[in-house]
Amino acid sequence: MNTITNNDKYRQWVEEIKKLIRKTQIKASLSVNKELLQLYWELGKSISDKSKTEKWGAAVVEQLSNDLRKMFPGQQGFSRSNLFSMKKWYEFYSSSDIPVKKVQQLVGQIPWGQNVLIITKSRQVDEALFYVQKTLENNWSRTVLQHQIELGLYDRKGNAVTNFKRTLPRPHSELAIETLKDPYKFDFLTMREKALEKEIEEQLITHITSFLLELGTGFSFVGRQVPLHVDGKEFYIDLLFYHIKLKCYVVIELKAGEFKAEYAGKMNFYLSAVDDIFKTKSENPTIGLLLCKSKSRIIAEYALRGTSQPIGVAEYELTKSVSEKIKKELPAIEDIEKELSIKKNQLY
Repeated sequence: MNTITNNDKYRQWVEEIKKLIRKTQIKASLSVNKELLQLYWELGKSISDKSKTEKWGAAVVEQLSNDLRKMFPGQQGFSRSNLFSMKKWYEFYSSSDIPVKKVQQLVGQIPWGQNVLIITKSRQVDEALFYVQKTLENNWSRTVLQHQIELGLYDRKGNAVTNFKRTLPRPHSELAIETLKDPYKFDFLTMREKALEKEIEEQLITHITSFLLELGTGFSFVGRQVPLHVDGKEFYIDLLFYHIKLKCYVVIELKAGEFKAEYAGKMNFYLSAVDDIFKTKSENPTIGLLLCKSKSRIIAEYALRGTSQPIGVAEYELTKSVSEKIKKELPAIEDIEKELSIKKNQLY
């Protein structure tokens, strides 16, 4: 592959890249994210174009990496793998119909590490740009971003069964729909399969930071088991939040089992009471979210059809685990196989 260094076209190309890097260094320090990503985009485009027109093959990237590191010994980012990432980054977004300038403007606002992670894990451009936008909105670190991608946030967003289109005005209804997801994944909880509602509630409050992260941007915790005084009687709602963007209270009720139609009627009552007791004239109608272990979408849709208050129904998933103490008491797989073998021989 060393013969490539004697190729006139290759030497000319390397000189062009050298000038591009020098120009970027003059404009601003390469530590500035926007300028750095602009350079990476241009390098990715150049490598992609040359790979197609000159047909030098993938090995030319390794040679380019060696040459650039010799020319800029103090500059990080010119490793073989990083150059391939630049090429992949450019080609990934160039394959869509979205204007290049719009894409560059958006992806240029988050760090390179987050950009590489997003294109590596995303299946399509729309999904990638969704995570770019969420990273910007929430100022996610790379660790948090990876966590959200692994939990499949893109596929869960806006999937809850709701009656928001009928009970809320636009564009408030659209934002409310986008705010809820299905299912909610409480992977930060370690609980038994048949956990009680109170246990889940207590654990969610114990891990309130993780719970708020899973709920999404804009949620602010108000209280747990919040009392509602109606006609001399006292009722308690499981969890009460306030959503800053929606400018409304959000009542969350936890159900350890499957969704039942009567849950919608009770939530309807709670929302009416919260609107009268807590909501001010400048705030939007209170929203209810019923979190159930499981649900039938058809039953949920029927139940919400007759309600006048904005309600959403979604499932939640818990992390199942076995304590170390129990694990020690369980037989090993070898013991089980041995026992089965003995019983089989006794039968025959």
